[in-house]
Amino acid sequence: MEKMKVAVIGSTGAVGQVFMWMLADHPWFEIAYITASSARIGQRYGDSVHWVIPFEIPEQVQQIEIGEFNLTAMREAGVQIVFSAMPAEIAKGMEPELRANGFYVFSNAGSLRYEDYVPILIPEANIESLDMIKKQGFPDSGFVVTNANCVTTGLAMALAPLRKHGIKEMTISTYQSVSGAGYPGLSSFDITDNVIPYISKEEEKVEKEIKKILSIDPLVEVYCVRVPVMFGHLMTVWLTLEEDAAVEDIINDWDSFIINEPGLPSSPKQPVIYRDDPTFPQPKYAFWGSPKGMVVYTGRVKKKNGRIGFTTMVNNVVKGAAGGSIQNAELFVQQYGLLPKQQ
Repeated sequence: MEKMKVAVIGSTGAVGQVFMWMLADHPWFEIAYITASSARIGQRYGDSVHWVIPFEIPEQVQQIEIGEFNLTAMREAGVQIVFSAMPAEIAKGMEPELRANGFYVFSNAGSLRYEDYVPILIPEANIESLDMIKKQGFPDSGFVVTNANCVTTGLAMALAPLRKHGIKEMTISTYQSVSGAGYPGLSSFDITDNVIPYISKEEEKVEKEIKKILSIDPLVEVYCVRVPVMFGHLMTVWLTLEEDAAVEDIINDWDSFIINEPGLPSSPKQPVIYRDDPTFPQPKYAFWGSPKGMVVYTGRVKKKNGRIGFTTMVNNVVKGAAGGSIQNAELFVQQYGLLPKQQ
């Protein structure tokens, strides 16, 4: 199969590493160009990266040479799709430049999420938002598609099949892993044997993004807390619904929830899985599921004083970050007839 050439900018950070791991043997995409900090230019990826993902570095990516951010070089490498794992402050300049030069950008950064006509895309939740790329100029120009903030992604996945009941209010408490702060991230002096009850700008992101993604306008109240675990964002959720729903209805909604566009390589057959175990889910299950890390887990659903409560957990670096961007790119090439062709 003749695969589509892709680039990963910001390939050595925690999210960049997940891009490299997931794209190493992707059936549709082939890594043709990667970037990192200027100090790493010219180095082999396997020699340069401080690998933090709990799987071995794929052999296919270890010898790839790190290049500079150069649009001409990317074009010469045949790149069509660019995956961005850059910090927001850097992506803010790079991503519009890539778009203006005809590249299809799938970004994990938050710098353009709130621009008009830039979708915050989750295929299972708001597949129709992909059409916004036409208002950015596609197919005559490039575009940017973002994925949501990592914890918002898990929340949106758990809520997507429930919005038919009408979501009036939600109260959320999050317990977010240290990998959400990137690498090197927090000092061990700050987080070891500790929790930090504040993550800068995180609560505002959740409140704003969940409304845009699900096209709803509930009252949203949220606290975001950093906890000393490596991967996986856990949260508790309480919902006030417009129509009455029983616990069994909520569980059935999750059990019957499937993606609208089947056949995407990074999409689980069942994207939200509920288990009737009072200790479920836990962050140590973050890389469970198939594909690994792409399933959102729910548990402890209950009804009290007319409200529905439950717990949910998302892998913040896979489904909540790089994996979500890859899934978005898969949806794009499928929807617009750009699937690789057999040679």
